Amino acid sequence: MAAVASQKLLELSTKIVAVGRNYAAHAKELGNAVPKEPVLFIKPTSSYLKNGGTIQIPHNEGSLHHEVELAVVIAKKARDVSESSAMDYVAGYALALDMTARDLQTAAKSAGLPWSLAKGQDTFTPISSILPKTAVPNPDDIELWLKVDEEIRQKGSTKDMIFKIPFLISYISSVMTLFEGDVILTGTPPGVGPVKEGQIITAGITGLVDAQFNVEKRARPIHSS
Repeated sequence: MAAVASQKLLELSTKIVAVGRNYAAHAKELGNAVPKEPVLFIKPTSSYLKNGGTIQIPHNEGSLHHEVELAVVIAKKARDVSESSAMDYVAGYALALDMTARDLQTAAKSAGLPWSLAKGQDTFTPISSILPKTAVPNPDDIELWLKVDEEIRQKGSTKDMIFKIPFLISYISSVMTLFEGDVILTGTPPGVGPVKEGQIITAGITGLVDAQFNVEKRARPIHSS
């Protein structure tokens, strides 16, 4: 798939399916049990932010955390896909961040409520350019990294994912239809932490792609009467 054509896939995206706690060390650092099956949540496509954009900290939120992830971009409609054929449905990959308003998430979890407010806000899914599938011969063993300003915060390998990409595609497609351009966020390695206004996040897939994002505070919205 040509690189230019692949970039247009996100314009077709109907949803972002995120996988929580897919690295045992990350689950443990947040005090969560290691899951026996994938933990899924949905993010809206309005949360995409292209490379070079500005991540907005909600005006009423004091704890916005970074989570670096490998994004899998779907090539064609997928429903009840087998693990053995799952990789035929992959168009490419990208470096993505799952920005998380941690205080909002903690409050939601404590009350048994969904995570939508903590995960789905505008600018909460920064994403790099898409790498064609052929550019990533072994997605099960690539290094993800993230720096805040010049400090390395996260560095981990996809080989440590609990649930691998073929299983995730098969599992998700048994629950909901995946469409061309949809994105699966495959989870984050340990080292997640807060970012503050004025900082710069740089993240990448070693040897393949990187991206950079500014962090600013969102102004309090003005509501009409």
